[in-house]
Amino acid sequence: MENQGDNRSKTLLTRLKPAEYQSIYSAFKKTRFNKLSEYCRSILLGKPIVVVHRDKSMDEMLEELALLRKELNAIGNNLNQAVRQINSAHGNADNRLWLNLLSIIGSKVDPAIGQIKERMLSFSDVWSQKLKPAEASAEQ
Repeated sequence: MENQGDNRSKTLLTRLKPAEYQSIYSAFKKTRFNKLSEYCRSILLGKPIVVVHRDKSMDEMLEELALLRKELNAIGNNLNQAVRQINSAHGNADNRLWLNLLSIIGSKVDPAIGQIKERMLSFSDVWSQKLKPAEASAEQ
């Protein structure tokens, strides 16, 4: 059971101008606090504040990775549809059907996989550039 002295029973009411409130609120949104009251209490009591920094270039990379995931899902759907068509032939599929399906799959999958490889290479270049300064500071 909690101690009665540990409960927050005192209220501190503060009036702010809209611009002051917006300034505090925007600073609060950049932190990891879930509640504005926690943030204000930490500032008033001089506790450390952890600010989250977002790298805009990483946002672009995450968007691109989401597009890549969507493309991979589309490829998987195309493959599933092709396999269903083969299975619906009840085992009587002749060589022409197999060759046609494989050529269709190849013509759609190969370019998409090539694009994904190119994008992943560009991402690895960006990641390696970001890691180089960090590695240099770690070695010193």
